[in-house]
Amino acid sequence: MEAKEIIYLDHAATSWPKPKSVVQAVLESMSGVAGSPGRGTHGMSLQAGRMMNKARMALSKLLGFSNPNDVAFTNNATMALNLAIKGLVKPGDHVITTMLEHNSVRRPLEYLKRTSNIEVDYVPVEPSGEMDFQALKGLFRSNTRVVIATHSSNLLGCILSIRELAELAHEHGAVMLVDGAQTVGHYPIHAEDMKLDLLAFPGHKGLLGPQGTGGLYIHPEINLEPQMHGGTGSQSEQPEQPDIRPERYEAGTPNVPGIAGLAAGVEEIYKIGVEPIYNHEWTLTQQIIEGLQELKGIRILGPKLGVARTGIVSFVLENQDPAQTAFELDRQYGIAVRAGYHCTPLGHESACTLNTGAVRVSVGHTTEEQEIDALLRAVYQLSQR
Repeated sequence: MEAKEIIYLDHAATSWPKPKSVVQAVLESMSGVAGSPGRGTHGMSLQAGRMMNKARMALSKLLGFSNPNDVAFTNNATMALNLAIKGLVKPGDHVITTMLEHNSVRRPLEYLKRTSNIEVDYVPVEPSGEMDFQALKGLFRSNTRVVIATHSSNLLGCILSIRELAELAHEHGAVMLVDGAQTVGHYPIHAEDMKLDLLAFPGHKGLLGPQGTGGLYIHPEINLEPQMHGGTGSQSEQPEQPDIRPERYEAGTPNVPGIAGLAAGVEEIYKIGVEPIYNHEWTLTQQIIEGLQELKGIRILGPKLGVARTGIVSFVLENQDPAQTAFELDRQYGIAVRAGYHCTPLGHESACTLNTGAVRVSVGHTTEEQEIDALLRAVYQLSQR
């Protein structure tokens, strides 16, 4: 099947198609900015360094933090979350997180439980995605080191009250770490106004950049232990990793072409506007929910019609395996969605779909209403079998 025939509704996994400017930026970097940033004083190396700085400045403006050097580039949000969690949490610490978290949060925590004697509490969540704040308040201890929360569930699409969570964490002397995988580029974020200490994000989803890119915003008062050690191009005579940012967290040669594409993706976000993107995607989710509600044998997960959510709608079709639904949507109708457990088994447990999984539809800023109409027609036909 040719790409032009595909109705792509899997933006929560990665955005597609990439803007032409992103593709062009990657190509130009590979052909003209071949130097390694910070590893030389020749023109190509300096040009690569300037491109990296351009990307940092674009991200600091978009995400609302003052110093561009407070963002460390990573290969993805998973790597950013591992840097934040393993670089912050110490043996004997207590961590509070939610039942909505991706395995990029849960698995590092479970690893530290096994190897470093930490304790973890998971805050209960309703099937709608609403979190039990009263339960959360009762979980804080004297050794609570960090509160970790996804900004938006990659299964339910619900949006958590991150600023409220951050204020509560700070009242108890804890750090606030946010997984922005489903909101950065999709939903307005201002790290300083929202009192965030750490914000992990991918470059290839809402920011429209290439795969293999991401980053971690680190508040200037937070000092993480680096999880990678090696060459940084600065203080090379020292045996230890340098203290200066961002080199402290960016050992090794960076993905310069990918970061060039990421900078171009952020520029595209500026041109469109984050609020218009959110409003467009929210309108499409309402169209999906309205259409699915008219069908028999469909269970829709997450917030109800009219409630704020990101561009994600998951559902289960009665008497049909979600994997089969997704397979037939792809093969018969040319519609790309994702089925299964979406790397969030605790989220499925909260949604009461742990035994089945779900079909996830996720829209992007390029998704059109007629594509949603085509999806609804296809799901209707599958529901009649």
